[in-house]
Amino acid sequence: MKRTIIDPSQLELNDKVVAIKRVSKTVKGGRTMRFSALVVVGDGNGHVGAGLGKAGEVPEAIRKGKEAAAKNLVEIPVDENKSIPHDFIGKFGSASVLLKKAPEGTGVIAGGPARSVLELAGIKNIRTKSLGSNNKTNVVLATIEGLCQLKTPEEVAKLRGKSVEEILG
Repeated sequence: MKRTIIDPSQLELNDKVVAIKRVSKTVKGGRTMRFSALVVVGDGNGHVGAGLGKAGEVPEAIRKGKEAAAKNLVEIPVDENKSIPHDFIGKFGSASVLLKKAPEGTGVIAGGPARSVLELAGIKNIRTKSLGSNNKTNVVLATIEGLCQLKTPEEVAKLRGKSVEEILG
């Protein structure tokens, strides 16, 4: 797992709110209501992150989620036709997301939470399938986990001590 720390101040980040939930805590005087916001940020050029913000008001929860997402930015490899280098299954908790390389013109074939991550990461051609849990938070994190673990042909060639041509066949 290669998580590189990226300075968010150098990037032009876009954000997307994936989910807003109303959560409550039961206390002696009754229930206290708060809001939880799952936010994904990305620059559309191989950098993406997700964060969870919780607050008494929705805008404040979204702002906190954005800040948390900017702190968790990761860099992902994108090949020449704006797809991923190879197929992979990303796992987080009981959620798994199958990420399949796709040729030019395919578009983003993905469900809601995974689509947000892929669009903000700048991937234009990919097929995905969400397996296991359909919890939005876990699906987003499984997608990011899968994207983090992708390796470029150059990285694989270096690890194996071979040339890129030998790896690609």
